[in-house]
Amino acid sequence: MSYSNTDARFGATARTLHWLTALLILTAIALGLIASDLPHDTGEALARKAQIFSLHKTIGIAAFAVALIRILWAFTQPRPAPLHPERVLEHRLAEIVHWLLYISMLAVPLSGWIHHAAVSGFAPILWPFGQGLPFVPKSDLVATAATWAHEIFGKVLIASVVLHIAGALKHAIIDRDGTLSRIVHGTEIEAPRQHRPLWPAATAIALYAAGTIAALTLAQNEAEALQIAEPVPVAAPAETTATPASANAWTVTEGTLGFGVKQMGSAVDGTFGAWTAKIDFSETPTNGEHGHVRVRIDTTTLTLGSVTDQAKGADFFDTATHPDAVFDATILPGAEAKGYLAKGTLTLRGVTIPVEMPFTLDLQGDTAKMTGTTTLDRRDFGMGATYKDESSVGFGVTVSVNLTARRG
Repeated sequence: MSYSNTDARFGATARTLHWLTALLILTAIALGLIASDLPHDTGEALARKAQIFSLHKTIGIAAFAVALIRILWAFTQPRPAPLHPERVLEHRLAEIVHWLLYISMLAVPLSGWIHHAAVSGFAPILWPFGQGLPFVPKSDLVATAATWAHEIFGKVLIASVVLHIAGALKHAIIDRDGTLSRIVHGTEIEAPRQHRPLWPAATAIALYAAGTIAALTLAQNEAEALQIAEPVPVAAPAETTATPASANAWTVTEGTLGFGVKQMGSAVDGTFGAWTAKIDFSETPTNGEHGHVRVRIDTTTLTLGSVTDQAKGADFFDTATHPDAVFDATILPGAEAKGYLAKGTLTLRGVTIPVEMPFTLDLQGDTAKMTGTTTLDRRDFGMGATYKDESSVGFGVTVSVNLTARRG
């Protein structure tokens, strides 16, 4: 058995990589189409949809790796000469289809991988790597561009596969010339060598360049229509009141309010874009208390990667019915140096439960930097009642606050 190609046949390596790539690509396409059509109106349905998409992504990365190896191997090997050199137009069209296949076998899974890396949440990749990519930021614009590229190149891939299969069937059924047996059995069939021009490859590359430009243009138009902006720390001004500010009042100048949860075993981070805080704080405690804090959160401004809409839905935050959440707490001394404890209640989804948040303060004159975290259980607020275990959505939700405030 020969592992290398010759001018008359394909070697065992090329044949193995060809059929393995075909199997992976066809499986990934089928899973992607099935997952896209699945409903997500219930917790069980969404979990099933996410599982199918996870398989789609996982197999897609495998297809990318195998296709890359196959292409690199092909560039080092001679390619068997076509059996009908007189059919110039047919051969040139076949060359274009082959180049479209080569490029799309890389572009489709890579664009999907970039989208996955640019967002948080929904259907993790099941390989022990691959949730992120170097130089790919968490960005709505990048994710949108990758989505359009995946859609455009995916259609090119499907069309190329169909044309490739149609050409193979023509050789097998109409021409009966043994072309298909070269890649199936490694049959050796001599044919005169002919010159292969570069313009079919250039045509395929030009088509993909046009597709890339179209994807970037569509992403930019969508970003402008939806006013997509890169995430930045959101300033959280203090709540105003009709009464004059006390000597212990503090105004938040900037800060972030985030939360994290595990979805299908992978960490997903979210943020609230708008919230206000009314803070009264004194370094010297009175009756064992340092002051009071009241935070009002606009839950309609939450973002949670690709599952933002589901998070806002009735199963979880139910922002249409409960657009606000309120944390009301007394500030007490903490157990550690520079440590404090905000002890009070959190009202969310119409449910009020006791909550404690330990935090630290870095006081520099009239400026304070605060960092705090606490862990909640989504079940306490009736969230995700249809997700009865943690295989799809974790019970624990970690809330983190980082802010800067000035006295007065």
